[in-house]
Amino acid sequence: MEMLQEGYLRAVAAASGCTMAKPEPDDGIDWQLTHSSDSHEVDCQIDLKIQLKSTWTSPASPSSGFVSVNLSNDRLEMMARTPVMVHRILVAMIVPKDIARWVEASHDYFALRHCAYWRSLSGEVPSGREHTAVRVTTSNIFDDV
Repeated sequence: MEMLQEGYLRAVAAASGCTMAKPEPDDGIDWQLTHSSDSHEVDCQIDLKIQLKSTWTSPASPSSGFVSVNLSNDRLEMMARTPVMVHRILVAMIVPKDIARWVEASHDYFALRHCAYWRSLSGEVPSGREHTAVRVTTSNIFDDV
């Protein structure tokens, strides 16, 4: 699932003109995207830190309007800190349970199943003992826009 989600992230980064960097060792952030443009107001380069999570337990288009993923409370607290110099988001991806359905290819397209959604966790407070179920609304599709 991690490799599929990283493929999704790479496709979105490429379509949006971003570069990617992977912190090593992983300190709770999976990737950092950087977008360069003279139209940015403060600096010509804008960064975004990303934590990836994936699940196959939600249907492709949840009728609830959200997808739920579990985060350790330590990770949630790190993602929720404010203020920050570089914003952090959680990207949650729904994948089919059957690995054979993860990708589909033909001569004119290549599709990854299903979709990823994003959410800022700024100010969130853990609610579980060790882990917290975090809801990510499906209205925030993670794409190149």
